[in-house]
Amino acid sequence: MLSNSRTNGHAKSSMLSALPFACVMLLVLLFIGTIYCSFSFTLITAFKDKVMMKTTRQYIVKPTYTELHGKSRLINTLLSVEEETTEVVNYSEGPDTLVCPLNMSAEERKTWIKEKVPEFGIFKSTALSKQFERRADKFLNGGYCEAQFFMTWIAPVESFGKREFVTLETLFKAHPKGCLMILSRSMDSKHGKHILKPLIERGFKATALAPDLSFLLKKTPAEAWLAEMKEGKRDPGEISLAQNLSNLLRLAVLYKYGGIYLDTDFIVLKKLSDLQNSIGAQSMDTKSNSWNRLNNAILIFDKGHPILFKFLEGFSRNFDGNRWGHNGPHLLTRVVKKMGERPDHNMTILPSFAFYPVDWKKIFEFFRKPSNEAERKRKAASLLQLINATYSLHLWNKETSKTKIEEGSIIDHLISDHCILCMPTYA
Repeated sequence: MLSNSRTNGHAKSSMLSALPFACVMLLVLLFIGTIYCSFSFTLITAFKDKVMMKTTRQYIVKPTYTELHGKSRLINTLLSVEEETTEVVNYSEGPDTLVCPLNMSAEERKTWIKEKVPEFGIFKSTALSKQFERRADKFLNGGYCEAQFFMTWIAPVESFGKREFVTLETLFKAHPKGCLMILSRSMDSKHGKHILKPLIERGFKATALAPDLSFLLKKTPAEAWLAEMKEGKRDPGEISLAQNLSNLLRLAVLYKYGGIYLDTDFIVLKKLSDLQNSIGAQSMDTKSNSWNRLNNAILIFDKGHPILFKFLEGFSRNFDGNRWGHNGPHLLTRVVKKMGERPDHNMTILPSFAFYPVDWKKIFEFFRKPSNEAERKRKAASLLQLINATYSLHLWNKETSKTKIEEGSIIDHLISDHCILCMPTYA
């Protein structure tokens, strides 16, 4: 009996001693289960949020002014922006916002520009623009450049499309060892890098840098113009200031660094680097075969060339923001005509066929495919003439940006022969 009692006692004692251990294990299991559930819920929530970020859109109403049938109307442009986008798009770069409201007097426009200068990205001194000199020197001197090319883009990065990209492609097709710098605040961004990435990945040297206006204009005649514009002492005029700033930037960057400037609406057909200190005539006198108007869409000049100084001087002294082309093509025409063409000026005026073989009124025919055999033969002859005699074809994007490039057209043939990525459509 005693033995049996002891055995039962030991059993009870063992059971009692096991209870605390079981309780501890139960608590541990409950704790692990809680963590697992919490972690699973977090993962599900994060995944759900990520999906929502990709699908949810918010719409920002961006007001822009446009002149329609002689009246100013406010148009609300819906801009779809992904919520997950980390970039802040600066619409102050856009040409629309750099236009004074209509029906302002000259004095009112001066007041307006003085108040608006702090809002315009092109005038702001930022961390990126302050590094322009260092970054530009590193880019241009950090490796071999067969030729230095420059472009300007004072517009939202989203508007840099396939038509503009084809200029980059044909430029590098003709100059695979060239270096391209795009002076642009909007393109000097994550989005801008993404646009240039296909070319950079193929070994071409291209970049976009936010320009430092003060640095580029320092010790030039236009330095005073910039200061006066910021202080509201100059009338910006009714025409988009973006256009005139582009006219100014191209002169300043060539004066500072030397090289080749070209607009973003060309198909480059031949090596521009074979030319030196050259301007293209936009129109010619058919009787005398002499030029009567120059254009600044392509400029090729050595660093510090005296004629560039004269252009900058003329821009500053005779600036007029109310007359289209006055501070661009007409400026060059006035200055060169006043100076006269002399060998000691070290400058060449190329005939219109070099860069502007067809004017903006007739360029539309180049976008259309032939409609019959006679037209096919005529356009084939025009195509052959372009290939043989033209360095770069100006597309006049201001007029043709919405025009479809038809398959079999002259433009289609030229792009197909001079593209790099050769996308299905550039229309």
